[in-house]
Amino acid sequence: MASAAAAGAPPGPAAPRSRKSVTGTRRTVAVLFLLPALVLLGALVVYPIGYSLVRSFYNASGDGFAGFDNYTTLFTDDGIRTALKNNVLWVVFAPTVCTALGLVFAVLTERVRWGTAFKLVVFMPMAISMLAAGIIFRLVYDQDPDKGVANAVWVGVHDTFAQSSAFPKAHPGRRSPLVAQGGGFVTTAAVHAGQPVALPLVGVAPDQLPDDAKRAAAARPEPGKVTGTTWQDFTRGKGVGKLGAPDPSEVGYAGMRIEAVKDGEVVASAKASGDGTFTLPAAADGARLRLPASNFREPYNGVDWLGPALVTPAIIGSYVWMWAGFAMVLIAAGLAGVPRELLEAARVDGATEWQVFRKVTVPLLAPVLAVVVVTLMINVLKVFDLVFIIAPGSSQDDANVLALELYRKGFAEGQPGVASAISVFLLLLVIPVMLFNVRRLRREVRR
Repeated sequence: MASAAAAGAPPGPAAPRSRKSVTGTRRTVAVLFLLPALVLLGALVVYPIGYSLVRSFYNASGDGFAGFDNYTTLFTDDGIRTALKNNVLWVVFAPTVCTALGLVFAVLTERVRWGTAFKLVVFMPMAISMLAAGIIFRLVYDQDPDKGVANAVWVGVHDTFAQSSAFPKAHPGRRSPLVAQGGGFVTTAAVHAGQPVALPLVGVAPDQLPDDAKRAAAARPEPGKVTGTTWQDFTRGKGVGKLGAPDPSEVGYAGMRIEAVKDGEVVASAKASGDGTFTLPAAADGARLRLPASNFREPYNGVDWLGPALVTPAIIGSYVWMWAGFAMVLIAAGLAGVPRELLEAARVDGATEWQVFRKVTVPLLAPVLAVVVVTLMINVLKVFDLVFIIAPGSSQDDANVLALELYRKGFAEGQPGVASAISVFLLLLVIPVMLFNVRRLRREVRR
């Protein structure tokens, strides 16, 4: 009977089994494989974040509770406020310019045969470290046009339209008939036709004289005209040469502009030839000769790219040079997946290329553009290397950013509490951007 009852009894509950994933992997095995990564994540990410958060509430020595004093410093310290202002400029302009250039490059390179080579060249700066790029652009932005590429180009363009003077240091020497007036020089007495005029100057280095300058010559008198010579009245050696008269070793001021002035008005003008001689018409008779200030204008030395006013835009330019290629590659990959039928249909319907680009291409690329912008925004919030390397000491305060100020407070100024507060503040700035990215990715997965 017992055996029968046992035989007729319903079977008991089955023994619990370890749950398996879709691929058949047991949960315990999955946890064991994830454990090393979780330990590293906790040690390298979670613990530093927690420690920084706690440390931000303590004083510089770490043995006294400071409350929110370190966070108050974030909005009262001039250096941190400048850094915050510059970070806003970085976040607004750097990702926008990089993404816009990347979009333009990606669209245009689709239409040329050598598009792949162009993409390679534009993307190549990504292979350079931030340190190396900083050193490169520190040289590019050098103030000296002979060293800095930016100023070499700028000065070249400027001098094409406004030639610099060859005599910026020239001035009258001893016994000169010239006196200073309005940035230039004028003769003390009126000149007359048929009487050659000597206009001696000194102060120009021999290697700075014009290339077409020749040995100075004394002007010959001409009836009804005012003639003269302007030259470098200096001969090496003590007691050598004669003042007020061209000597064999002295050189004329080729290209020097001379004006004849009567009653405040210019009645005639001329340029000195290679030997410094010049000739003015009869209208110059009785006038005073003037060497205008344009003859002595300092040579144009370019733009102070790394000065207080332009240092931040200049560094953002170097960042764009590095990261525009990154944006271009991602956008080009997204562009490859855009259905060509939609573009062709828009063209068939009469849309112009600009309308196709603005109303079809850009909307279809919106998810990719969002990825690029978000990635670059996170990247620029922690920019440090370029600012530290490119900005010189005289303008580094003006180019300051939060990451650089964190380094300064923590290591140079001995304020680890304030540095920890800056790091927590940076984390708070990054979190909204990351949440936006996560939500966008989830929407993409649902589609």
